[in-house]
Amino acid sequence: MRVTRHGLRVGVGLLVTGALALSGCNSSDPEARAPSPSASPTPRTFAAGAAGVGDPYFPTYGNGGYDVGRYAIKVRYDPAKDQLTGAATVTATATADLSAFNLDLAGLTVKSVTVDGAPATHTRQRNELVIKPAAGLITGNGFVAEITYGGQPKALENEVLGEGGFLHTSDGAIALGQPESASTWFPVNDHPSDKAAYDFEITVPDGLTAVSNGVPGGKTSKGGWTTWKWSEKSPMASYLSTVAIGKFRITTGEHKGRPVFSAITTKVAKGAADASIERTVTVADYLESVFGPYPFDAYGGVVVSDSRIRYALETQSRPVYSASFFQQGENTGVVAHELAHQWFGDSVALAKWEDIWLNEGFATYAEWLWAEHTDVRTAEQAFETKYANAAATLWKTPPGKPGVREIFSASVYERGGMTLHALRVAVGDKAFFEIVKTWAAEKRNGTATTAEFVALAERISGKQLDALFDAWLYGTKKPATPKPL
Repeated sequence: MRVTRHGLRVGVGLLVTGALALSGCNSSDPEARAPSPSASPTPRTFAAGAAGVGDPYFPTYGNGGYDVGRYAIKVRYDPAKDQLTGAATVTATATADLSAFNLDLAGLTVKSVTVDGAPATHTRQRNELVIKPAAGLITGNGFVAEITYGGQPKALENEVLGEGGFLHTSDGAIALGQPESASTWFPVNDHPSDKAAYDFEITVPDGLTAVSNGVPGGKTSKGGWTTWKWSEKSPMASYLSTVAIGKFRITTGEHKGRPVFSAITTKVAKGAADASIERTVTVADYLESVFGPYPFDAYGGVVVSDSRIRYALETQSRPVYSASFFQQGENTGVVAHELAHQWFGDSVALAKWEDIWLNEGFATYAEWLWAEHTDVRTAEQAFETKYANAAATLWKTPPGKPGVREIFSASVYERGGMTLHALRVAVGDKAFFEIVKTWAAEKRNGTATTAEFVALAERISGKQLDALFDAWLYGTKKPATPKPL
């Protein structure tokens, strides 16, 4: 039987009172006197958690007042009716005395909410689910919220960044998108600063596959439906969660004691996509030699074919790729890019979206390193080509502070990669690769900022690097060709 801390506190109080009565204590006994007013605990003041973490670029993303440790998500999706039913268990810790707290949930209808097993009131404010527990939540205490919900999922439309979230497809569905997507299929604290572990149980009609993040937990079938189980134990940012439902060619295996699970849509003929994804572990092994140990418990990739998805995304442990990347043949460059994100973007996640170059700059530079490793061209040659041929707009957009409209601009990717090469030239290969490995190790499973990266680079290199980073990350003019310091 679950006993809340609140219930336990009341029980202890009754026990003490009873003990005093049985012992025959009275008000004349010194030990039986009531405590003085000065000894009384300060009354707690409970308040609603913030509806947003206050990210400078997306202030309403995520929520304040608590930290999630784990999500257990169970959904059933019927593609024929485009209907989803779900049950989410959110295990969290209060970081403030809360009278209420929010979860992000776009669309979908909430049917019931409990907190620590007791019914809780709930209201909706657009894409916010506001939950008021029966009793206040105390700072430092854990709590469990359970939400049942359902309806027809809808993607989120961002006027600047386009469509993202749960998309109904011709043979199933896919949930994918950056900077937000998770809230379109389960209630969540939707900001990368609150990473958590995830368990998924996804039930779909027999004959369809449901692929998600982490370690596959097998499948069971009953009454025409199949439930696929997945578990991601390493902390994961919410936008890195995914589900792809449809008909896929599945390949499985094991590498270095970890499961390998990849899925390629049957909408594309077997060929370049299969060959590229098959090299996932080979690319990961090379990147491990550069960045340090691979950070997760599983490998794999998912290839989808849908006109709305013309990108690849570093969904944790199992990146998703548009089939368009393989139309011209095998493409391990994009595989290197998304796998590099497993270290930089996934394991080391953003504390705020403004610092997205930390994700994309590293992934771009990983493409250059992979090209050098495979004798296509050196990283120096890649840098020189980009530096010489970059459009003027690239130099006008500072990748370290691109603005909301430019967070996925060429500057963030290409100038971000050039920033790392400029650092490499400035400090030398030994210090540079020590910086990269140390960054991945010290920030593993956490979040990070540009300021922290600069401080680390200066600590390891022993050089003052403000001028370099100011020019490459924050300047609006083409920096001078990098030179050793």
